[in-house]
Amino acid sequence: MHKRMSTRGPGGRTIRLVALFLGALGAFAGSVRAQEAEECLACHSDRDLTGTRKGKTISVFVDQKKFAASVHGSLACVTCHADLAGKELPHDEDVKPAVCADCHDEVAKHQARSLHGTAAARGDALAPRCPTCHGTHAILPVKNPKSPVSPLQVPFTCGRCHSEGSPVQRERAIHQDHIIENYTESIHGEGLLKKGLIVSATCASCHTAHMQLPHTDPASSIARKNIAATCTKCHAQIETVHRKVIKGELWEREAHVLPACVDCHQPHKARKVFYDQGMSDKDCLRCHSRKDLVSSKNGRSLYVAQEHLGESRHVRVACSQCHAGVNVAKERPCETITQPVDCASCHAEVAQQYQKSTHGQLIARQDPNGPTCKECHGTHRIFGKFQPQSPTFPTNIPTLCARCHREGEKAAVRYTGDQTNIVQHYNESIHGQGLTKSGLTVTAMCTNCHTAHGVLPRKDPASSINPANVPKTCGTCHHGIEEQFRQSIHADSSKAGGKQLPVCDDCHSAHSIRRADETGFKLTIMTQCGRCHEEIARTYFDTYHGKVSQLGYTGTAKCYDCHGAHDIQAVGDPRSHLSRENVVATCQKCHPGANRRFAGYLTHATHHDPQKYPWLFWTFWGMTGLLVVTFVIGGIHTLLWLPRALQMRRARRKREQERASEEHTASTETADGEHGPAQE
Repeated sequence: MHKRMSTRGPGGRTIRLVALFLGALGAFAGSVRAQEAEECLACHSDRDLTGTRKGKTISVFVDQKKFAASVHGSLACVTCHADLAGKELPHDEDVKPAVCADCHDEVAKHQARSLHGTAAARGDALAPRCPTCHGTHAILPVKNPKSPVSPLQVPFTCGRCHSEGSPVQRERAIHQDHIIENYTESIHGEGLLKKGLIVSATCASCHTAHMQLPHTDPASSIARKNIAATCTKCHAQIETVHRKVIKGELWEREAHVLPACVDCHQPHKARKVFYDQGMSDKDCLRCHSRKDLVSSKNGRSLYVAQEHLGESRHVRVACSQCHAGVNVAKERPCETITQPVDCASCHAEVAQQYQKSTHGQLIARQDPNGPTCKECHGTHRIFGKFQPQSPTFPTNIPTLCARCHREGEKAAVRYTGDQTNIVQHYNESIHGQGLTKSGLTVTAMCTNCHTAHGVLPRKDPASSINPANVPKTCGTCHHGIEEQFRQSIHADSSKAGGKQLPVCDDCHSAHSIRRADETGFKLTIMTQCGRCHEEIARTYFDTYHGKVSQLGYTGTAKCYDCHGAHDIQAVGDPRSHLSRENVVATCQKCHPGANRRFAGYLTHATHHDPQKYPWLFWTFWGMTGLLVVTFVIGGIHTLLWLPRALQMRRARRKREQERASEEHTASTETADGEHGPAQE
């Protein structure tokens, strides 16, 4: 409604010089400026004072307090109203509008080129001028919360024209598409209006304050090639961050050049999610909500349950973002889909791990036994790993892995050696029992040891179950034990002499882990120690402790009772349980009355070592020799005596036979004598 005064030509330059002179004079002569302001306000402090402009009555009241508090409070009135300089008061009613460009020439150039400026140049009555946004006599600095151009007020200032139902939209038929309404619901709008974050993006942050241009203009801050630069004013590390979550070739279309941010983030609805691109879910579900829909190639069902999509973790992800390549120009957009879903588009880091894993290598070789993402996570009904319905929820992991790794399944047929009944052994182990029977979701499961996406064979140095990495893997749960083990002699490879040192699964096994206080484990551990310490184990089993243990008694001392379990040190190390400082206390665990003399017991003493235990060696062999000689002499004596013993036995038998014969004869004669007289 104001008429712009030209400042070009000799007249304009003169006016500017006069205005600058008066401004300088006002700076050095405050009394003069005050007098001028008082003269102007003598009339303009009247609230009822009006004037006319273009035939319309307007208020010309100036609030003295607000003017004094404005950014122009130190300026004389004629600094802006330059055409009144030197004129007698009262002045004419037809006063030319203030020309902001006299002081703000650079801003004025931007404004003149902008959509607002070009609309004003066309004489559009609805085009905003400087006072429309900044005000007239009560202009406040941007940092003042009450200023209409402060960050907190910018959406409302712009909303005067750019909200639904505004005069600009109604009279110019401009389709705003709920710009301000969408902004207030966006993450930028919520940050600004709900949380008061004045660093959040406002209209001016993206469109600039004075040079708003259409996105088709190459110089526009929202032109496709400039959007990334505009967004990175706040999101400085966005390129580095997005390389981690979006597949490289989708993110960088040219080397080190960001694509338009609005490809994923709608400009006025920006949220921390992706958006529908090209196709809406409704278009896809027109066909795919039919249960009888099948593929013409292989007869596979193409039905998608809408309720499954609503429950899925991908509920905010559009169909076309996963099934890329759809073209809305086609009658059936999915005709353009030629490639399967590539989860790496969003899950780039996970995909990199998977590609290097055994599973990923099988897929790369097009092995049908290789598991894909959907085999573990599902397709349209993907739950988060912390949801009990998810196949990747802890209690469901053994069942999920068993689909391939159970005995007789496609993964199990590849096993060699003792890799049998893995799933069954796990279910019977203390880890499996804790998970499946006790419901302890913090217990170790398949993915804790083998990882979820980076599964590698044991021989691979990068594998989580490689011997070099096993302590770290187990230490994620058994942290304190890992710290003890790291300090033990078993972890010091410099003293191993090139031998493979034992790690967790050498003693506890991999899938059949038992409680350490079980009878079976206590009896088995001695044999496990003996696999490396064969000679020492042999001497142990020669002792009282060893012989009793072999009878199945678990109360007697085993290897770990004396040497420790995970903190084993050399006997000469002061930290060792068997060092001179600690050995008595170690014996007292089983023998409360033990003293230094008792602790001198030779636990591994044996008669097999003449160098270390000569008295035992010679005593054993002396006694053994005595026994041998005794038995040899006794055996010879027995052999020599045997013929005579046989002869004596025959002679005795002969005498016994003769005596029996004589006795029989005598008894017969006696019987005959008795019967003779009777017959006579």
